[in-house]
Amino acid sequence: MSLTPPQIDQFKEDGFLVIDDLFASGEVDELREACEAPSVVEAQSSKGFEEKTVHLLSITTFHDAFMALAKDRRIIDCIRPLIGDDIQLEHSKLATKPPAKGKGPFDWHQDFAFFPHTNTDLVAVMVMLDDATPENGCMQIVRGSHKLGLLDHMVDGFFTGACQASNVWSDPDRIVNITPRAGGISIHHCLALHGSEPNLSGNPRRGLVFQYRADDAYQLADSVFEDTGILVSGKRRERVRCDAGVMRLPKRNREEQPFGSIWNQDGPIARQRTYRFDADE
Repeated sequence: MSLTPPQIDQFKEDGFLVIDDLFASGEVDELREACEAPSVVEAQSSKGFEEKTVHLLSITTFHDAFMALAKDRRIIDCIRPLIGDDIQLEHSKLATKPPAKGKGPFDWHQDFAFFPHTNTDLVAVMVMLDDATPENGCMQIVRGSHKLGLLDHMVDGFFTGACQASNVWSDPDRIVNITPRAGGISIHHCLALHGSEPNLSGNPRRGLVFQYRADDAYQLADSVFEDTGILVSGKRRERVRCDAGVMRLPKRNREEQPFGSIWNQDGPIARQRTYRFDADE
């Protein structure tokens, strides 16, 4: 399927879409079964998934079913009208809410703040393996927040992962619960401000998340994962498109790679310096 003109207009206005019943129940069952693979369970357990929201990154490398899903034409056909025909996978993850009641809130944030690119043609697609409901901590989005640009996620000069502009989500009328059923998907813009409340249901809430980028969006910071850069549609055009403007890189509290593994523009002399003693912010 492809998006209808009203759906495209809605995405441009609101910054998100919900599409139910994209995948059949049998397909969802197969994906749930893949989530029970020993490698997945072990990796989740090491991150404490029973007590907090866990994002198991590079999930496409854990099971062939996840890689096939990342390339599924039903997903790609939905996002081509939004970011173009030439599309790469930026990263993938299994996002799980803990089954423990009252656990797993996730701070308000913009995806783009974690991994800024030369342009903002990036979208996240979440394929729900369980019904998303307010009770189990569904994702919430501030309607239209993608039009605000990159918001502040820094404290004392370092990236926190949490948006500091609390006034943006202070109006409850602008907050939308994103509630696809199992087998449905949500799509949101990389600048859409979103977060989630704790899981109050006592049951798991699982979603497979694929962050896609236009082929001409070049990553400026954060990590290069095992599946970063996989071409899922079109061709590699060997071009970089730059939006006008200045953006803040997400500097983290580490010496050698404060801007992530993608940051490779320091020569050996520059790499010897201690970043925390750089010039004032």
